[in-house]
Amino acid sequence: MPEPIAIESVSTESRVFPPPAEFAANAAINSFEAYEKLYAEAEAEPERFWADRADELSWFRKWDSVLEWNEPFAKWFDGGKINVSYNCLDRHLTTWRKNKAAIIWEGEPGEVRTLTYLQVHTEVCKFANVLKKLGIETGDRVALYMPLVPELAIAMLACSRVGATHTVIFGGFSADAIRDRVNDGQCKLIVTADGGFRRGSEIKLKEIVDHAVAQCPTIRNVVVFKRTGSTVSMRPGRDHWWHEMLETVDANCPAEELDSEHPLFILYTSGTTGKPKGILHTTGGYLTQTAYSAKIVFDLKEEDIYWCTADIGWVTGHSYVVYGPLANGATVFMYEGAPNFPDFDRFWKMIERHKITIFYTAPTAIRAFIKWGEQYPLKHDLSSLRLLGTVGEPINPEAWMWYHETIGKGKCPIVDTWWQTETGCIMISPLPGATPTVPGTATRPLPGIIVEVVTKAGKSVGTNEGGYLVIKRPWPSMLRTIWGDDERYKQTYWSEIPNCYFAGDGARRDERGYFWIMGRVDDVINVSGHRLGTAEIESALVSHESVAEAAVVARPDDLKGQAIVAFVTLEGGRTGGDEHKELLRKHVANEIGALAKPDDIRFTDTLPKTRSGKIMRRLLREIASGSKIAGDVTTLEDLSVLEKLRQDEE
Repeated sequence: MPEPIAIESVSTESRVFPPPAEFAANAAINSFEAYEKLYAEAEAEPERFWADRADELSWFRKWDSVLEWNEPFAKWFDGGKINVSYNCLDRHLTTWRKNKAAIIWEGEPGEVRTLTYLQVHTEVCKFANVLKKLGIETGDRVALYMPLVPELAIAMLACSRVGATHTVIFGGFSADAIRDRVNDGQCKLIVTADGGFRRGSEIKLKEIVDHAVAQCPTIRNVVVFKRTGSTVSMRPGRDHWWHEMLETVDANCPAEELDSEHPLFILYTSGTTGKPKGILHTTGGYLTQTAYSAKIVFDLKEEDIYWCTADIGWVTGHSYVVYGPLANGATVFMYEGAPNFPDFDRFWKMIERHKITIFYTAPTAIRAFIKWGEQYPLKHDLSSLRLLGTVGEPINPEAWMWYHETIGKGKCPIVDTWWQTETGCIMISPLPGATPTVPGTATRPLPGIIVEVVTKAGKSVGTNEGGYLVIKRPWPSMLRTIWGDDERYKQTYWSEIPNCYFAGDGARRDERGYFWIMGRVDDVINVSGHRLGTAEIESALVSHESVAEAAVVARPDDLKGQAIVAFVTLEGGRTGGDEHKELLRKHVANEIGALAKPDDIRFTDTLPKTRSGKIMRRLLREIASGSKIAGDVTTLEDLSVLEKLRQDEE
């Protein structure tokens, strides 16, 4: 008897957008044929392919082997000696890029700073010497808890320069979240600021750090960057002002020659248990793939001003604000604050003012822009834009179309990227000069990446059949383990599907070979024996003109096994009632079939989200089924949202 299909797919999309001819003419990979040729070469000789990519970096010593694979543990470019800070800074200083802008930064209050590659190099060397002066050695761990200021990138690059492993903690997490991460990594030093600005208010970061450090026995020193100028408590001997420490060191700090497999950073993600997972990334392989993917996905040119809106506290900020763009010698734009302060057009105003050419943001943000209204982007000249991107979760086709037409004016390719904290880099994405795009799909894997959709037993499924998204071969930027817990690493990522990394997402592959991400398999709903991905139902709901955002979860049902519950946010000013619920249920049935019709629709002003903008469906499942909220909620942006949803239930 054949094995049942893992997940059923019920959505369709027929709109296709070829790369604009003018864009393709100047692109690094300028045709679909060129993409397919490169992909075939990488598939046939993967080690040679990745060695060629690694050759584009500067190595102190070449590697002995490209890959040592002892499933599920990988060593890439073993024996090679390299330094990330050197590759992001020093090697540009022998060229005209020395005086090119590396970082253009705008603070929420409006001040602007521009730092050239030479200036960033000087600051990084000085701060690296500060780290050394405070006793930090190669192999030590350093925590960074800062606002989105250039000094956060400088601190990361200084850590990588001396071989200290950094763990960036989003500047807004609680003292408990800091404590757990610092203690797990046994960090010796934490870098913070007096505060940071968010929607006109100050987040008092140093105060939060003081509460955390009281429970962190390994912390010996705290370095404080002066951002807001507010009064903070400084403990003599332990606490040091950033600017005062810089005055005590010089700007000469040669980069350490580090093993390719030297731990570069630990980045914590929420676990379903109370304990966050420390995802470990190393040096040579991570930088090889980060530099390569940034170059081909964003088609980086010397004249580009590139803006990825992610906070550096997330992996997107590590790979595509700091390491990937700077390794390519790009000009990176950074913004400290919120997209709707002091008004809803803040992003568009900055794109116009700074002549941003590449804009990379999250579907959550795009849906917020739609909700706020097109009058805000339409007030501004966005003609400098040449490429748009999305990251973080699947983008529903209607949001994709709004982004394409309202922001890109129909002329900018959109790179819809799929990847994870664990993968380190983009895995599936259109190449903007080569890949015809279809709203809602991340299209094809990058050359060098082998992904497939399979059953639970690891057998490939057919065209347009839903299944489990897996990665079939090791890749250079892959996580090496969960910090301090190899067994958890094996169980979490390598035990579900035989001989594959299981991403945790459901997907289908269409007749073009394009991958459609159907959401986390944890979120799959089993309705009368049919397994439906939540992303497709959410997409159908959002395609209705009245809906700004939707999150779909399951609750137990005696008759069907599970019932579909939709939490829906309506466009500004609209209110929901029974009549509107029925309207939306019928709309879903018309769009993708009666099977996917929600049993219950609950209207809400806001949805529970992480600080990176992802909807926390796990919490919604618990609310929908009347269960007690369990597990890690430290990444939740606004705890009051949970309380309001609970009250709505009552």
